Amino acid sequence: DTSVSPSPPAVRVRPLTCSETRRGDRRVVHSLGDGTVHVSAARHDATFGFSAVFDAGASQEAVFEGSGMRQLVELAIDGFSCTVFAFGQTGSGKTYTLMGPLTQSETRPAAPGLLGLMQRSFACLLEQSRSRGSDLALSASYLEIYNEQVRDLLSPGPPCALPLRWSKTRGFYVENQLSVDFESLEAIADLLLQGSQRRRTSAHALNRHSSRSHALLTIHVRSRAMRGARVSHTPLTWIPQPSACPSKQGTLCFVDLAGSERVKETGSSGELSVEANNINRSLLALGHCISLLAKPQGKRTHIPYRDSKLTRLLARSLGGSGITLMVACVSPSSRCLSETLSTLHYASRARRVTTRP
Repeated sequence: DTSVSPSPPAVRVRPLTCSETRRGDRRVVHSLGDGTVHVSAARHDATFGFSAVFDAGASQEAVFEGSGMRQLVELAIDGFSCTVFAFGQTGSGKTYTLMGPLTQSETRPAAPGLLGLMQRSFACLLEQSRSRGSDLALSASYLEIYNEQVRDLLSPGPPCALPLRWSKTRGFYVENQLSVDFESLEAIADLLLQGSQRRRTSAHALNRHSSRSHALLTIHVRSRAMRGARVSHTPLTWIPQPSACPSKQGTLCFVDLAGSERVKETGSSGELSVEANNINRSLLALGHCISLLAKPQGKRTHIPYRDSKLTRLLARSLGGSGITLMVACVSPSSRCLSETLSTLHYASRARRVTTRP
């Protein structure tokens, strides 16, 4: 069992918005190529290196292919626990990177070129299952963490809080969550839209569609290799039959983190302010865990996964037996400089985390 690095973080820099351009914000984040991003502003001049950097002109397809997402899908089929999560300031493009346009619905689908990492991974997963000749059983579960409560986004009726448990064999898990089987791209796309429409969002000064919860969509992949078995009365005909190989069980988890935000900047008050404080607290706990995991093995202290529901559910992905891809989303605006630098430092620490897949 050899310690290896997870997929190193990738960075995506969104374009300046129309309101930022009208306001006269300067572009202070630039991609230099070769996985390097440069931040240049008054009293700040820093360069960061990552596995990949996608600038404002990068297509959704380029992000999928260049981030290593296709390899994660293949590893999930091979029985590994794989996770991809997007993080960054509110309004930095996390949900767009994972899902595509927020305006899409069953009656108004997104243009194929705008689909995010999720839909492209679903298509890749089903394509791989057909090309490998594997007998795959696929199911999906979809949860959100809202104000430190875990809620099922696929269960009928109003979302209700579910208990988060611990066991030696499963680690942290959500009790009574619904898992839905699917066999087609249309079916899983419908589940994604159904759950996303139930997720908590609100509008504030920085983002008209701000996610107020962390969302986790998990694809469960159970596979058994298939081998040909000749039919006795027709020598040239083969039919697939299960091999003697043990079945593999992998997962592919997509985590859309709510964005970090400063209440003063967003103008939030009342319920929005409570939500923001809970979001920032859980992101702080996540950052603390990553900082400790980034230390050399001999210098690590206790990793406080129990500090939040988010870190409990991501414990295996961050420092356990999983393979994790992080996509750091940042704004190029001079007004967001402080949050952008914080996100880039956050991602730099994550590069040093190792797991045992």
